[in-house]
Amino acid sequence: MGVDWRLEAVEDGFDLHFAGHLLLSHRSVCPALVMARGAPDVTMRHGNFRIEDKPTHSLSPAGWRAEENAVVLCSSESDSARIAWDDAGLTVTALDAAMDRLWLSFHAQHGETVWGGGEQMSYLALNGRAFPMWTSEPGVGRDKSTALTQTMDAQGMAGGDYWTTNYPQPTFLTSRWLAVHLDASCYSVLDFTDPACHRIEVWSGSARFEMFAADGPMPLVAALSERFGHQPPLPDWAIGGAIVGLKDGSRSFERLEAFIAAGTAVSAIWCEDWAGIRETSFGRRLFWDWRRDQQRYRDLPAQIAALHARGIRFLAYANPYLAADGILYEEAAEKGHFCLKPDEDVPYLVDFGEFDCGVIDFTRAETRDWFAEKVLGCEMLDMGVSGWMADFGEYLPTDVRLHDGSDPMEAHNRWPVLWAQVNEQAVASRGKTGDALFFMRAGFSGVQAHCPLLWAGDQSVDFTRHDGIGTVITAALSSGLVGNAYSHSDCGGYTSLHGNVRTVELMQRWCELAAFSPVMRSHEGNRPDDNLQYDSTPELLACFARWSRIHDQLAPYVRYLCDEAALMGMPAQRPLFLHYPDDESLYAVQDQYLYGMDLLVAPVIEQGAVSRAVILPGETPWRDVWSGQDFEPGLHLVDAPIGQPPVFYRPDSDFATLFAGLEGVQTE
Repeated sequence: MGVDWRLEAVEDGFDLHFAGHLLLSHRSVCPALVMARGAPDVTMRHGNFRIEDKPTHSLSPAGWRAEENAVVLCSSESDSARIAWDDAGLTVTALDAAMDRLWLSFHAQHGETVWGGGEQMSYLALNGRAFPMWTSEPGVGRDKSTALTQTMDAQGMAGGDYWTTNYPQPTFLTSRWLAVHLDASCYSVLDFTDPACHRIEVWSGSARFEMFAADGPMPLVAALSERFGHQPPLPDWAIGGAIVGLKDGSRSFERLEAFIAAGTAVSAIWCEDWAGIRETSFGRRLFWDWRRDQQRYRDLPAQIAALHARGIRFLAYANPYLAADGILYEEAAEKGHFCLKPDEDVPYLVDFGEFDCGVIDFTRAETRDWFAEKVLGCEMLDMGVSGWMADFGEYLPTDVRLHDGSDPMEAHNRWPVLWAQVNEQAVASRGKTGDALFFMRAGFSGVQAHCPLLWAGDQSVDFTRHDGIGTVITAALSSGLVGNAYSHSDCGGYTSLHGNVRTVELMQRWCELAAFSPVMRSHEGNRPDDNLQYDSTPELLACFARWSRIHDQLAPYVRYLCDEAALMGMPAQRPLFLHYPDDESLYAVQDQYLYGMDLLVAPVIEQGAVSRAVILPGETPWRDVWSGQDFEPGLHLVDAPIGQPPVFYRPDSDFATLFAGLEGVQTE
């Protein structure tokens, strides 16, 4: 059945309607399309990008004429552009090949709320701001008003901003229950600074916009999930108990026993240092030569097998780069597996901060096969590894030479998707799909079909607004709206620089949050010796153990959410409006979430807080998990001492008995 498109001529222009909604409103004084010729300037340093443009020959064609399923925009001199539509969307084409910048303005209804943009850390509702779509390091601080961000900017453009993200996606949803997706990987900008329009800037002379319409947010999110691909259900071992992150060589196994003795429900141990470490001024990093470091882990295959016999998995780490001083680098260079310099047949080396690496060229099929088999297959899966952090993917420079001849400006955003496909290929090659689990921070449109689990990246070890603990909630909610069912974070945070270190309070509050995500996984951070760890004190160890048991208790409910994700494309962690779309006051709420339909979680993400405001939506009461007290819908100030974050459930839920039992688990 065809989509209802309707073109209507009006005085001085036209209106284009999609599925009964005004989509484009073209007037001579406010054209729907502007074009120009770009003059880009791109600088990269350590995965941080400065992208500038000085467009010229700007053209805003005001005239138009109708054709079948299209309009042609024209200036006084000639035809300038064509906007055509079909069942799935719009195609916009500049008729002058020299025009390689497009700005298309979609109609915005008064008061309309906008979400999307991939995984956003700072804002769930995007209104009033512009969001460049470019995968990169998010930066440290991400707030230009803070001293930390300013210091990091001065040290290499590394401070970031509210819009910087590992995982952008040029898709937005609106409260008219419309969604627009730019089907392109080039640099683009979602610009919502004008309340009268939603403007998309595209660095190309043509663009394809896919359109979606529904009668509410749930079917709209389901349609996007169907478009980009459902993730496989999470394996049972990953949703029961906690993944304990330790990078201490063979001593990691001794420390794990202390976690177990303290009553921790352990699903896995994650040793990212399995391939060795490299000490840098940033902190303790890894040796990027993806082979077992036999000095740090002498009997690793046997230790993995012994853990597996006890029901505990072993997880590792890999990324799509190879250190120039490693063994695998030599083999990869000999076999032509690296991206090359623009004018020389030698590997393009990227400075990752005191060490150089070659970038694996995933546009080459032989290279994808080699990395999937040689590194992820032989070196990891065949040793008994059950999963890994598939890190990075954002660093593709814009001046490399690629095997397939593609423009790196076009390939840059695609790189995380290619990286996800390589990991997926490796898992499938060993028959481990649905059992072995890799997780990524980088992404772009289409990564959903290949990456089974996101993690929210490298938050600072603090409560700051734009880079601290609270950003992992926004990350999960925003990415979930565009087809990513599962997200989690580094429990305890990661980035510790310039004296910013973990506090006991932060460690405790992060446990509370992590227990109510699909996967609970700790991390020692970039400076483990300078920071508290969960086994630093008996009190912290008991805290982590308690919340790991709560996470384990919730496994049957999470399995139900996995089934919903596979069947309907619903994310596990959901913004309140997803189930209560008629309440516009919920549209921008990003500091609490629905965990499925039946649980409401309001983590404490403000330093020193022992209470917080909680919105209980709907028309029926919610029950406090810890006290058993029922609360009427509305806004409440709820006590939230450490150990009792506000968590509520629907008393009529099929899982009510399970939820009621959480209080008992907590106090064991």
